[in-house]
Amino acid sequence: MTPSTPGLLARARAAYRVLVAELAKFGTVGALAFVLDTALYNVLVFGVPGVAEGPMAGSPLWGKVVATSVATVFSWVGNRLWTFRHRRSEPVAHEFALFVVFNALGLLIALACLGFSRYVLGLDSQLADNVSGNGVGLVLGTLFRFWAYRTFVFRGELDLEGKGQGVVARGR
Repeated sequence: MTPSTPGLLARARAAYRVLVAELAKFGTVGALAFVLDTALYNVLVFGVPGVAEGPMAGSPLWGKVVATSVATVFSWVGNRLWTFRHRRSEPVAHEFALFVVFNALGLLIALACLGFSRYVLGLDSQLADNVSGNGVGLVLGTLFRFWAYRTFVFRGELDLEGKGQGVVARGR
């Protein structure tokens, strides 16, 4: 090993620091997207209390699709420009297409939880919808999305030298 080559422990620490930073940023973007998704879903399906009924009151699954679609675009911008900015390598359109595909799969996870709660368990209250679709479904979908984004969407070579870490690690 040459003096300019960092040891295994130094590379592991640097990779760990990057993972922790990505998780924190991903969590922040995700929390904001969650607020947007949840608020929009509740307005679309349940309306504004005392003011108006939700325009999609009879279509809760479509309301979830619309709310999640808006939150997906917000999330892509946040993750592209902040969380994984050091991993971008694909052309923007290709990256966005992959992002949408993996968000659609994450949405299917949330829809499965919401649909199970509504149509199998017969729970149709606002609380039940939020627990199943925006709680359980969101947690499971988020775990899937973080893995998919890191593995397939923002998978460019990670240059830690530019971050003062002294190592280069593969973004996979």
